[in-house]
Amino acid sequence: MLKGKKIVVGVSGSIAAYKTAFLVRLLVKEGALVKVVMTKAAEDFVTPVSLSVLSNHPVTSDLISGNEWNNHVHLGRWADIMVIAPLSCNTLAKMANGICDNPLMAVYLSATCTVLAAPAMDEDMWKHPSTKINIEKIKSFGNLVMPVQFGELASGLVGEGRMAEPEAIVAYIQNFFTAKTELKNKKIIITAGPTYEALDPVRFIGNHSSGKMGVAIAQEARNRGANVVLILGPTNYPHDLTGLKVVKVQSAAQMYTAAVKAFKTAEIAIMSAAVADYTPVAVAREKIKKKEGALELQLVKTKDILKQLGQIKTKQQFLVGFALETNNEKEYALKKLKEKNADLIVLNSLNDKNAVFGADLNSITIFDRQQQEYQYTQKSKDAVAKDILDLIVKKKYNL
Repeated sequence: MLKGKKIVVGVSGSIAAYKTAFLVRLLVKEGALVKVVMTKAAEDFVTPVSLSVLSNHPVTSDLISGNEWNNHVHLGRWADIMVIAPLSCNTLAKMANGICDNPLMAVYLSATCTVLAAPAMDEDMWKHPSTKINIEKIKSFGNLVMPVQFGELASGLVGEGRMAEPEAIVAYIQNFFTAKTELKNKKIIITAGPTYEALDPVRFIGNHSSGKMGVAIAQEARNRGANVVLILGPTNYPHDLTGLKVVKVQSAAQMYTAAVKAFKTAEIAIMSAAVADYTPVAVAREKIKKKEGALELQLVKTKDILKQLGQIKTKQQFLVGFALETNNEKEYALKKLKEKNADLIVLNSLNDKNAVFGADLNSITIFDRQQQEYQYTQKSKDAVAKDILDLIVKKKYNL
């Protein structure tokens, strides 16, 4: 799958550098042309000779070798992708601030290709505020960042900070080169997460939605080249929102307004948010104090976002709704599909095993306007997002 792809592998000073030898070997085995550039600190963990033998190319570890200057500009322009694995805390800081004091940074700053980084550091370093800022900063430059893994660390502690395994990095690179682009420049709006309906300045009515599913769909649409507007309810989950236009909202009313506005110029709308069905008639200006007897709340229906979009959508627009049911799942899903004038309904059932808000796995059933049923086995939400978008593309564009 990587035959003929030109890949620069950057190695920084981290104990995880021993894994880079396996990474280079796997990339070459896949048919890639691999050249390695490394820092002097990285040589304490893996030798240039080993990486040279495995890559079948000389390793760049100095800006000047003898009387010759190593052309880092040429190497940065040669690559189809640059992979920095491991990415140490020190090299991360240099990337974030454009510090060029070694050959790895010289190639990085000269690279005209996509750069993928696989961080590796101790848990305390990974969770330090400066590291978080630097990660977000390099993402804002357009760089891709592999998630760190949880496990045993060099310090002897167990926690987050392990570099992704070489096999996972290779799979990521393969997906990068084979990513579908049929949604390139298409405008898609997606709602995700819960809504919070205020009772007073302190309390609210809400639900347990993490927004993971909606964000996964947004990320996949982004990866396929779409211009994505993500209307995101309140969530504490650390979502990667790089490359997405994010509109943050709190209440169902705010989500309704944002969705209707964005839908005017959208080709596809995917309403995956867990929007509150009811909201308090009045919001107390001060905290409601506890007192004897029951507290009665008067609630009123919220505006139906999916129904409104179904009423105003044109023949050129494609509308997808979500249904979370506890009983008579198919019956209710098909009823919602028809009443809301949607093109697809994605059904989640709370009767499914592990079907809980915040889970990393999901199993869905999708119904189209002809009541045709598409069932999918349980898989990661990232994989579910691919299934959903595959079907949308098939139905809307006949691809």
